[in-house]
Amino acid sequence: MSFEQQVSQILNNVVAPKFSNRDFLLTDYGAIGDGLTDCTAAFRKAMDMANRFGGGRILVPEGTYLTGPIHFKSNINLYIDKNATIKFSQDLMKYLPMVLNRFEGVELYNYSPLIYSYNEVNLAITGEGTLDGNGDNQHWWPWKGKTEFGWQAGEPEQASDRELLFAMAEENIPVADRKFGTGHYLRPSFIQFYQSKNILIEGITVKNSPMWQIAPVLCENIKIDHVTITGHGPNTDGFDPDSCNNVLIEHCYFDNGDDCIAIKSGRNADGRRINTPCKNIVIRNNYMKDGHGGITIGSEISGSVYNVFADHNVMDSPNLDRALRFKTNSVRGGIIENIFFRNTIVKSIGKEILIVDMDYEEGDTGDFTPVVRNIVVENLESYGGETGFLLSAYDRTPITNIKLINCILHDVETSCILKNVENLVCENVNINGKIFTA
Repeated sequence: MSFEQQVSQILNNVVAPKFSNRDFLLTDYGAIGDGLTDCTAAFRKAMDMANRFGGGRILVPEGTYLTGPIHFKSNINLYIDKNATIKFSQDLMKYLPMVLNRFEGVELYNYSPLIYSYNEVNLAITGEGTLDGNGDNQHWWPWKGKTEFGWQAGEPEQASDRELLFAMAEENIPVADRKFGTGHYLRPSFIQFYQSKNILIEGITVKNSPMWQIAPVLCENIKIDHVTITGHGPNTDGFDPDSCNNVLIEHCYFDNGDDCIAIKSGRNADGRRINTPCKNIVIRNNYMKDGHGGITIGSEISGSVYNVFADHNVMDSPNLDRALRFKTNSVRGGIIENIFFRNTIVKSIGKEILIVDMDYEEGDTGDFTPVVRNIVVENLESYGGETGFLLSAYDRTPITNIKLINCILHDVETSCILKNVENLVCENVNINGKIFTA
């Protein structure tokens, strides 16, 4: 099938949820939008009432509403007025009891994500208002263990907990026994819908997450449209679908402290245990500023990634390290295939335009050889950068079937670095004014 036919097939399965026309005004349930009053109970009461009546819209009017985590129930649209902000509490106790979620691709029980669902359907966050995660160099971010995010020597940080969680997963410790939360330092994601279906996030601004900002896990039928996602904390990726199916991201603005979009499918043994790929994803008409990568696949990739179609995206920042990025290794494993980048404009960039890297983090130290194949980059134009195309694989598993078509790279320092690449096809590729051939 053609690019258009495959995209059309995916979009036929991305259908926005529909809701009852009942409205539930948040202030009717005790919320006060002064930025000081704790509205956690009001959000819970409104959610319970809307669910009891078969769903509808919870209306958040003008004001700033301080709250703990919001746990979604089925058939509810959280509508945030243009002049409204939901600001999340910096009190850790608000995020207990612990809930099932994923930290860097590994399941555990931990502090609740700021917005969360488990096994729910028909969920939406809409309007033109703001979700403020309230992460800063005094709250959440210091747990990264870096001084630029407020950590000071001798203070607690995530390293030992992160190692413990990963070791528990490798030893197949039951998820129910992977309990973190109080006394531990693994940051939750901002919006993490879990094992849920029919999701719409539209029009809002999301900022200052503790960690990954919008990170659905094991979800189906997701649409993210006209969302502004900003925040320069540690690991504040913009949108990370993790083992999800049928996803559309369009007309969004990203300016982040880590990857703008990172497509994932679980980490190492835990990713292989769940064994659910991320697949059938359309990324179009987005604008990307700062970040480690514009569109990234990995590194939590053990469940594989298939069928990604990116079209008409613009990337523009010297603080964006890489435009199109694949990161994996032989500890992760997994298959990456059928990835299409079309009509990409890179106005400015820090490092690589396209990088496929099998030596990310642990490198070739595991028993799970990754596979990368069937990648097409068509109609790409870029300005600046250190390297145009950096494709690096192991001897035993070359990157195969790469097509570069109608690509024009201006003012790049190094045109191309290739290591173990087979069936590379170049058609009308021009780098620094010279025709490039494989």
